[in-house]
Amino acid sequence: MSRKASHQPPELDPVIHPINRLKICATLFSAGATEGRQMKYGQLAELTELPADTLSKQLKHLGDHGYVSRTREYGSTRAKDAVWVTLTEAGAQAYAQHVEALKAMTEGL
Repeated sequence: MSRKASHQPPELDPVIHPINRLKICATLFSAGATEGRQMKYGQLAELTELPADTLSKQLKHLGDHGYVSRTREYGSTRAKDAVWVTLTEAGAQAYAQHVEALKAMTEGL
């Protein structure tokens, strides 16, 4: 079976593709935690079932690529601080393109 050069499937995003980062982006996207809306770090950890250290490392990597942003809301003590996470516009677009690439692959395109 030959593939026409003009009909290339979309590329997988190597930043999003590792399973933990994909879980993070999928969770934020499906919860609507995109520009203008945020999700608490603790809730994200619970929904993705990722340990705090793993989640933090993966969020840093996604943040370094401009896919997520984190905001700290300072409480009266460090224990009362809240960290909010959002999928940026670039992150939401990259995630949507990644999902389309996965669909194209599974549909045999």
